[in-house]
Amino acid sequence: MKKEMKCSCSVLKKLYITMLRIRLCEESFVEPILNREIRCPVHLYSGEEAIAAGVCGALGKRDYIFGSHRSHGHYLAKGGCMRELVAEIYGKETGCSGGRGGSMHLISVDKGVMGTTPIVAGTIALALGASLASSIRKDNRVTVSFFGDGATGEGVLYECLNFASLKKLPIIFVCENNLYSTHMPIEEIRATKEIYKIGRPFGMKSFRVDGNDVVKVYEKAESVVRAARRGEGPVFIEALTYRFRGHVGPDDNVQGTHSDIRPKAEIEKWLKKDPVKKFEAFLKKHNVLKTSDMDIIKGKIEEEVKEAHDLARKSPYPGEGELLRYVTK
Repeated sequence: MKKEMKCSCSVLKKLYITMLRIRLCEESFVEPILNREIRCPVHLYSGEEAIAAGVCGALGKRDYIFGSHRSHGHYLAKGGCMRELVAEIYGKETGCSGGRGGSMHLISVDKGVMGTTPIVAGTIALALGASLASSIRKDNRVTVSFFGDGATGEGVLYECLNFASLKKLPIIFVCENNLYSTHMPIEEIRATKEIYKIGRPFGMKSFRVDGNDVVKVYEKAESVVRAARRGEGPVFIEALTYRFRGHVGPDDNVQGTHSDIRPKAEIEKWLKKDPVKKFEAFLKKHNVLKTSDMDIIKGKIEEEVKEAHDLARKSPYPGEGELLRYVTK
């Protein structure tokens, strides 16, 4: 095992726990969405867990992350409270945004989760600003900006790439390329599929990784995070992956049964590359965890998820009298 990878057994176990927490938490939303207990739009991260786990696993508590509409995984991987995440998605007062933000507006400042938003590319400039502040303060923080392939069609990304390179900022741009921008396949909206190359004209080190292989993601992230702390400037990472659920909600969007256009054969092909199952096979092969160990871990996480939903259901909604609370006049 040591010849194939640099990760210790303890790191591998943490990565597995993180991935499984994300997967089980995400899948737990399916039923309450379908029965309309949850009413806000929910963009599930199932299938993309290796990216959040691998990148955030290489970060420290003081480092910053910014996300997008599909950021439950980033929030959990960076240490955000599951109970507060679930309550927020139910729109309850005990949520991380007080029940006012829903699935797409998550925050946990004490864990370095500085905010997520559904506006395409909306937090990239915010991440750049946080990175600039870190550079000025010399506080040794690294900032990660997570965004999807659809954000590469927004001009603000390119402005930020240029400024980050110009100032040699400690920021990592992570494009989670799941091959679809909402319902449009990547070949219909981009002249080239090689997204990682967009960083190169700005003199930025750019990489493409298998976003379904958590070990590869972690090792690359650990390397570029160390470089960023040394003052070597920004990095661009394209992580290839695939969402298992619909663009929004649990609908699997099979071609011919929905307005979406994902072919059934394509979905089945990617399901065989399930990052969680792939990593479980790896861990068993290298004697890091046994099936019985995984069953124990899964049982504990399932109980954590159940408790989070129970608390959310019992929690109150924000009162009508607080409608304008936190709103600046």
